[in-house]
Amino acid sequence: MTDKISSIDDVIAALDGQDYVCGRALGTVAFLALRLGRPLFLEGEAGTGKTEIAKAIASALGRRLIRLQCYEGLDAAQAVYEWNFAAQMVAIRTAEAAGGTDAAHLRDTLFTSEFLIERPLLQAMRPQPGGAPVLLVDEVDRTDEPFEAFLLEALSDFQVTIPELGTIRAPEPPIVILTSNRTREVHDALKRRCLYHWVDYPGFARELEILQARAPEASAQLSREVVAFVQRLRTEDLFKKPGVAETIDWAKCLLALDVLTLSPEVIADTLGAVLKYQDDIARLQGLEAKRILDEARQMLETP
Repeated sequence: MTDKISSIDDVIAALDGQDYVCGRALGTVAFLALRLGRPLFLEGEAGTGKTEIAKAIASALGRRLIRLQCYEGLDAAQAVYEWNFAAQMVAIRTAEAAGGTDAAHLRDTLFTSEFLIERPLLQAMRPQPGGAPVLLVDEVDRTDEPFEAFLLEALSDFQVTIPELGTIRAPEPPIVILTSNRTREVHDALKRRCLYHWVDYPGFARELEILQARAPEASAQLSREVVAFVQRLRTEDLFKKPGVAETIDWAKCLLALDVLTLSPEVIADTLGAVLKYQDDIARLQGLEAKRILDEARQMLETP
């Protein structure tokens, strides 16, 4: 537990210092994860700020952020280590040219840390300047069950085994944050190892606060209109609802275009910043965009 964080309020203030607006519930579970040394499992829709939490915590604590981006087919070798076969082949050719071809000596030389390519899980077990790193296992739901089982074992003991070198144990366990977009259910065994929090879309006030922190150049009127429009947009039957990340991106695009207030024409021209599927964009063309904008403005006028 770092001296910088000794209470829930410290967590909220530290994240706020990184322009991450944190609610009490998330601040509490993050504090407990730090205090108890437990992995933090964050689940929610894409674009709700799960990855940003890990970045903000690492920056606030002055720790290195190590990211393991998960994908289908990811296995232990790609997540932990690989041998640098190209460098090993050069060493073999060099030894042959020099006449040094003793097999046992060559084997002992080739399988050393000099030829080891460390992947994120192994890097997280190593001592780091400033203290244990923050290990972000991003989108763990994209992997398969065998990798989940391996990950569970690695996070239980905070150690990995390399047959040629032996077992490497973390002198200080990393701060582990796992994220999931819930494209599939993650096994209960992995969830039980972690503290859990669902990261939902924020309400109007909090999303406005987030936008003002991330795009302070936007006027109060434009920020309110953007947030109200996106909030109203999420109630539509869309293939993919826009996340907070899209709200921020859209506001920055509008600023780049010197837009002062929303209009159906501006919305039609910039929908690609807030919606990522053509079917969703097509639904908002013409009168639909005007209808949602009018409803968003009515929401702003309601006390």
